[in-house]
Parts: sequence; structure tokens; C-alpha cells
Amino acid sequence: MKSFFTKFALVLQDKVLRRRIFFTLSALIIFRVLASVPIPGVDHGRLAQFFSSNEFLGLLNVFSGGGLSQLSIVMLGVGPYITGSIIMQLLTIMSPKLKEMYQEDGEAGRRKFNQYGRMLTVPLAVLQSFSFIKILESQQILPHLSAFQMSVDLLVITAGSVLLMWIGELISEYGIGNGVSLIIFSGIVARLPTTIGQLVFSFDISQLPIYLAFLVVASIVITAVVIITEAERPIPVTYAKQVRGNKVYGGTSTYLPLRINQAGVIPIIFALSILLFPQMILRYLQNASNINVQSIATTVLGVLANSWFYAIAYFFLVFIFTYFYTAVTFDPDQISTNLQKNGAFIPGVRPGKSTSDHISRILTRLTLVGALFLGFIAVLPLIMKGLTGITAVSVGGTALLIVVSVVIDLIKKVDAQASIREY
Repeated sequence: MKSFFTKFALVLQDKVLRRRIFFTLSALIIFRVLASVPIPGVDHGRLAQFFSSNEFLGLLNVFSGGGLSQLSIVMLGVGPYITGSIIMQLLTIMSPKLKEMYQEDGEAGRRKFNQYGRMLTVPLAVLQSFSFIKILESQQILPHLSAFQMSVDLLVITAGSVLLMWIGELISEYGIGNGVSLIIFSGIVARLPTTIGQLVFSFDISQLPIYLAFLVVASIVITAVVIITEAERPIPVTYAKQVRGNKVYGGTSTYLPLRINQAGVIPIIFALSILLFPQMILRYLQNASNINVQSIATTVLGVLANSWFYAIAYFFLVFIFTYFYTAVTFDPDQISTNLQKNGAFIPGVRPGKSTSDHISRILTRLTLVGALFLGFIAVLPLIMKGLTGITAVSVGGTALLIVVSVVIDLIKKVDAQASIREY
């Protein structure tokens, strides 16, 4: 506790850190103000009912920072930017030039790569906003829009998404922490008072054991998220001794850290996108003029709306995408090559392909644990809802994972800045 107050005092004394924290808070306040400005013509009663009966949009609302549930001018949040970044990373598999730009061209290559992701955000925002508007029109949440009204709404929503992307990047550069993660984090935290209020007003003394059980499970999950987020498997690495003139260099030992949850929350976002996209198309086809198309769309939507099907499909996709994303972002061959170039080796393992295979085996086992954990976190809200019947618990496992990860990262950034000031 003494160490905490000491660090807090250092934070207050550090002018640079104070300025960064103030900039971050100011940017998040601007985001929350924008998230409360709705697009015109919204039926809020139908909107609330629509979101309460749709698990997919409820989860997507988490990644929009809460703006989607209000149909605000930033209703898409940073979703298009995240999707654009994911698509660019997937393209590195098919394009050696993009892979070289992302992994080997240094900071200049990464800046150019990120610029392509920003450019991709605009058409993705237009496509997503058009799809949502059509779905909301079909549910009579929005009135039928003329071509001019549709164009204005598309322009406003797309501009809001691009504005949030810019605010997020400004936070990363001039504030503290990852801007995009903090925007999502603030949206989740902003919904906590409403969620707690719903639980208080619907409190039933006969369900006290259920509430206590929920608190116990929530505490266990938070502890598990912290442990899995921070857990890593160190691989020992030794640098060979090199004699240059009369001096001996190298001979030191260090380790290569491999995280259990190497992919973060990205696999959950992948799986959510895959599950949500067919629903968006099918809801649009429900209003088609052809009766057969309407019937097929309604039938398939009924299957997708089944809780068991959704939970199994969601868990399976998260599991698969965890392996997929880890393979995209972590290249054992590249690590092996870099170790060999720097005169480093893993004790007991030959350099080159043997080192790459050794790292791949360890990574595969670690990813299995991370994939099972992420799959469980993804379906946790459905499990808790089925066991407790509490529908007001809007901050599920996915949101909890984001909140804990962002808080841990933020503490590390503040701690590092405070340590620099001490030195």
C-alpha cells in the first residue's frame, strides 16, 4: 500500500505524466459526449428491446464502446478500424510484400502498413453503417429513409468512426496506454452504473445465493484473467562468447518469453465477425420480395438464434482463430533466424530448423491452454445467464477480459513512466 501511494505521489509530481493523463481523460470525455448524440428518428423503446433479444449485437456493442446501443453518431465505434487492421494482418499471409513491410522494414514499414489499415477503415465503415441502417429499418427502429437521408446518415456515421480512429491514435501518441483499447474500455465502464442499477431494482432476497455465487464466479474469473494475461513460458537463450581484440563479448544468458494468451482478444473479435455477418445478411433477406428467400432466411436465423448452437459455434471459432492468429503474428522461423544472426542459441537445441521446431512445439502447447481459456471466456455470459437467469449482466467474460487487460497495461505504462522519472 505504501508503494502504491509513493508511485501515486510520483505521478502527481511528474509534469509530463500529468499532461499525458489529462490528455487521455479529455479525449475519453469527448468520446463519451459523442456517444450520447443519437442519429435522428430513433425509436429508443424498440431499440432497447431489439438489443436485449440479440446476443450478437450485445457483444458487438462491447467493441463499439457502447455507442451502438444508443445509435449514436459514433455507433460503429472503432469496429471498422479493428476490422481493417485484422484484414491487413490476414493479407500478410497471402502477400509476401506486405509481410516484409510489416515484419522486416522497421518503423517506416509499420507506419505505411498502418496507413493502409486506416484507408481500409472508410469503405468498411460505409458498408457496416449501411447494413445496420437497413436492419434497423426492417425492425422499425428507424423510419424508412430517403436516398438523401440515407446518404447523410452514412456520411455522419462513417465520419464518426474515422473521428474515433483518430482520437484513439492521438491517445496512443500523446496520452498514455493504447487508445483503441481505452475507448472500448471506457464504453464498458460507462455502462456499469446502468447495469448495477438494473441489478439493484430487480433484486429479490430469495435469489441472494445466486447473487453471491455470481460474485464468487466473477472474482475467480478476474483472478484467472490476470494470471493467464500475465503468464508466460520462458525459453532459456544463451549468447555465444565472441573475442574482439583483447575483449570478450557475449556469454550471457537470458530468456525468450512466450505468453500463454499470445493472441489477446483478437480471436473473439474474429469469431464475433464471422457469426454476425450471416445474421446481418439474413435479416436483410427477411424482407425480400421472394417468399422462398424469406422462408429460408427465417429458418436459418432460427438456427443461429439457438443458444446451444451459438455457444458451440462461438467456442469452436474462438479456439480455431486463436491458433490462426498466433501463427500469423508469431513466426518461429523468423525468431530462429534472428537468434542465429545474433550468435544466440537455446541450450541443448541445434540452431536453425531444430530451434524453430522446438519453439513451435512449445508454442502449440501454450496456445492450446490460451485457446481453451479464450473459448470459455467467450461463452461465459451465456453460461451465467443460463444458470442464474440474470439478464442484466451486460459485462460478460469478453468485456471482463478487455477491462482487466487494459488496466494491467495502463498500470505498467504509468509504472514505467514513474520509474524513468526516478532514474
